[in-house]
Amino acid sequence: MTTIGIIGAGHIGSQVARGAVKLGYDVVIANSRGPETLTELVAELGPNAKAATAVDAASAGDFVVVTVPMGAISSLPVEQLAGKVVLDTNNYYWERDGQIPALDEHATTVSSMLQDQLKGSKVAKAFNHIQAASITTDGTPAGTADRRALATASDSDEAANLVTRLYDEFGFDTVNVGPLADSWRVERDQPAYGVRQNKAELEENLAKAVR
Repeated sequence: MTTIGIIGAGHIGSQVARGAVKLGYDVVIANSRGPETLTELVAELGPNAKAATAVDAASAGDFVVVTVPMGAISSLPVEQLAGKVVLDTNNYYWERDGQIPALDEHATTVSSMLQDQLKGSKVAKAFNHIQAASITTDGTPAGTADRRALATASDSDEAANLVTRLYDEFGFDTVNVGPLADSWRVERDQPAYGVRQNKAELEENLAKAVR
């Protein structure tokens, strides 16, 4: 049985957990406030889920979803995440995160910053440009007409392929943007951000992106 570690139990983390347990994954989920604050969520998720610390979620996961604000990436368990595929759902909201000059000046991307923090991990962008509730409601079987598509980006083929497989299981087609340096195309305020789009429309919106 594959175990997904999830660090961050907010809207996105909780929805990914709900979708994952329905697909038969084991889930180990953590937040910043401690496992005891996740009792209700874990009870809802059922016997294939448990609450843990971030260190334990990172250790337990065959791959790990990191869904935390920018200010929290410096406290991630680097050692326990080393060698693993890490899915980054984050977006830069200066109103929440404070101004980050490297992002304001387009010198890097959100996921590149996470990769810099987790040098031994294989980071891939995932689930960042879809409303949380839609993660578990918009999926359809492969081959469905007008199937919704989501983007990924990674410097690792292994990580990008894992996201592609997971998206398909959740009911979405995939468009691979390319390396993390190009993941800005699916960040906040770009044409592909937050809208429902099929694969052709997503490719078109990614091409329209302007930095």
